[in-house]
Amino acid sequence: MKFDIKKVKIIVTVPVENSKEVRNAICDEGAGIIGNYEYCTISTKCIGTFKPLDNANPYIGEKNKLEFVEEEKIEARCDINILKKVLKRLREVHPYEEPAIDIIPLISEEDL
Repeated sequence: MKFDIKKVKIIVTVPVENSKEVRNAICDEGAGIIGNYEYCTISTKCIGTFKPLDNANPYIGEKNKLEFVEEEKIEARCDINILKKVLKRLREVHPYEEPAIDIIPLISEEDL
């Protein structure tokens, strides 16, 4: 079976205080559209962990110290043809030096 990937799901974690800005930025660029609805996202509160290394420039925390941060995981669907501009905007507004972004290909029911 061959699939034609037209949509992906973007998943990103962000500090809770920055979640609205990141959500609005990706949706303003066209992510989060499902049928006749826009700004369709889902959020989950979570705890992120990381330890900035010597060459890091951390937004939160101290170098070489394990950090635990209350974050929000934001998920949104995105057309593949606008993915690069959505990711560019996401990185522009995300406070982290290296945001954790997952891109998952989606298949449609028509492909089954």
